[in-house]
Amino acid sequence: MGFDFSVIKTQRLLLRPVRTTDTEALVARRNHPEAAAFQDWALPYTRETAAQTIAAMQTLAGPRNNEWWMLSIANLDDNIVYGDLSFRLEWSGRCATVGYSLARDHWGHGYATEALGGLLDWLFCVQRVTRVGATLHPDNLRSAKVLERCGFDFEGHTQNSFWSGDENTDDWIYGLTPTRRHHWNSRPTSQPKKIELIEPYPTGLRDVVKLKPHQSQMHFVAPIAASLAQVAVPPFEEGDNPQQRRVKPWPRVIHADDEPVGFVMLESPTASNPHPFLWRFIIDRHHQGRGIGWNVLEMITEQVRNWGCESLLVSWVEGYGSPGPLYKRFGFEPTGETDHNEIIGRLRLTVKPLVA
Repeated sequence: MGFDFSVIKTQRLLLRPVRTTDTEALVARRNHPEAAAFQDWALPYTRETAAQTIAAMQTLAGPRNNEWWMLSIANLDDNIVYGDLSFRLEWSGRCATVGYSLARDHWGHGYATEALGGLLDWLFCVQRVTRVGATLHPDNLRSAKVLERCGFDFEGHTQNSFWSGDENTDDWIYGLTPTRRHHWNSRPTSQPKKIELIEPYPTGLRDVVKLKPHQSQMHFVAPIAASLAQVAVPPFEEGDNPQQRRVKPWPRVIHADDEPVGFVMLESPTASNPHPFLWRFIIDRHHQGRGIGWNVLEMITEQVRNWGCESLLVSWVEGYGSPGPLYKRFGFEPTGETDHNEIIGRLRLTVKPLVA
């Protein structure tokens, strides 16, 4: 069973069926070690393999049920090929699975997200599919970020579910429906008119604990529910304090235009531990990119100044998607110390008089 397909144009890209002239570009990008990581093709990726792949696509003449169909991602002038985008229609064209690969030299420009978005529009609006799915290696965070930027929901982690040659790995499963896509595209993206830090209150906490970052960011921060548990039962201060005093959490729910959008918690200064610490900081995935995080950092910095403290501490784990670059841009400087493999940073402040 075949399906009609016409060329898809986005703001910067042309998505078209692969051609024989795409062979060299396909060989070049699939042989790059970083582009080939987490993929199921063997290296070296030969010209013969590329030619066979393209020839197989050309024999199909269009998308077909239960067959992979490959598109080239090119610029609008069709003289530069950035990568490829593949999809497979299933259930007589009512569902689809997608995959993508971009040349290493073209990473970081948003091409994969834009290309996938264009394909999603065709699948949902023209093909009328009810679901688009994708799977990837849990360490392939760049690929996960592409799906997340298009609104995909993380649906599960399966163990030992994927084989590439003799290697067995886990899978992350993502999915998207037309309703979820519309919800994602309708989310607020502009800077809020009002941002408030509100002390947690039992009413509304069920909505607060549902807030979370993208799946690709989850290993950088604890869930809000875990943070609230530490508010109820604070851990003990570190060090050789024989009285084992507990830390003093300062938790706040982040509201943007009267809607809960995140959570922040400081470790308040005490007589025995005078250095406040940015302990938790989460902006929900639907509200990232609106400038909220930067504004909240300014607000908690003001709070620390009002406590009469000279600096604010924070820690972060390095890696793709780490909050470290944000903290460094804001002015935090690594102290040279680490805590459980987390880099400790310090923001030096101009102190205001202590507020009673």
